[in-house]
Amino acid sequence: MSLYVGVTGGDPAVLAWGVTTAAGVSALLPATSPVMLGIGVHMMLAVMLGTILTFTWQALAARTAGLTNAYPFMLAALAGVWATNFFVVLPIVSPAFIPMAPYAISLTSKLLFGVSAAEVVRTHALFAAPPCLTCPVQVQTRQQVLELT
Repeated sequence: MSLYVGVTGGDPAVLAWGVTTAAGVSALLPATSPVMLGIGVHMMLAVMLGTILTFTWQALAARTAGLTNAYPFMLAALAGVWATNFFVVLPIVSPAFIPMAPYAISLTSKLLFGVSAAEVVRTHALFAAPPCLTCPVQVQTRQQVLELT
């Protein structure tokens, strides 16, 4: 979104103000800088959403044998969040925000967040789903293990 605002010559403060207004935070903290508040609200919501999606992926992957690719899940989930936000929530809560973030730009931004979330889940063992307890075990020889390292 920042790239879009920079390329089009828009004002990032207006977009940040739109985020805080849509989230209802500007009414609670009217004296706060809209840019700082907008970034803070956006990051807080992103961390919450990422955490929820990570735990949902873990639960889903633990219950479904062979489910190892988080990319389709994260992209579908984020596309669903975007659609709900732009077609249900924002028209009711803050219709003025919708023209500030064109559909194509905001959807691309949300899908890039999905790619990032999927990559974090894929690469970090901390977020990896536990191994499938009902899957067949494959025994590897010492040579096979050495070839993997």
